Amino acid sequence: MNKKTMQDVGALLVRVILGLVFINHGLDKFQALEGTAGFFSSLGIPGWMANVVASIELFGGILVLIGFGTRIVPLLFAWIMIVVMVVMPTDKGFFTGNELHISLLAMSLYLVLAGSPLLAVDKLMPIGQKKAEKAY
Repeated sequence: MNKKTMQDVGALLVRVILGLVFINHGLDKFQALEGTAGFFSSLGIPGWMANVVASIELFGGILVLIGFGTRIVPLLFAWIMIVVMVVMPTDKGFFTGNELHISLLAMSLYLVLAGSPLLAVDKLMPIGQKKAEKAY
């Protein structure tokens, strides 16, 4: 495999794992939406934001998994991770309590910056094809 192909496969792996993780987290929030809203309220975040975050995580995770909006949706994920790290208390210290959040933030920002064209629905769209042609 050449370097470009290896980079595309790496980006695909990041995209698939990130999508699956956010799908899982979104499903968890929807399954306990009332509890999630209460938890958000306890942190000073309006309870209705639980619906917004759960939707972004579930539906955004699906979009990222299939490779649609691969540079936009992860920006929303990154914003969620930043808010979580700022708002959610941890008694273990910043890095010890936030490893998952930091990892998901880094993966999200990677996709925002690099994209993931391999096996992506984005490539099937006319605007995605033009961007892909310019990038290579």
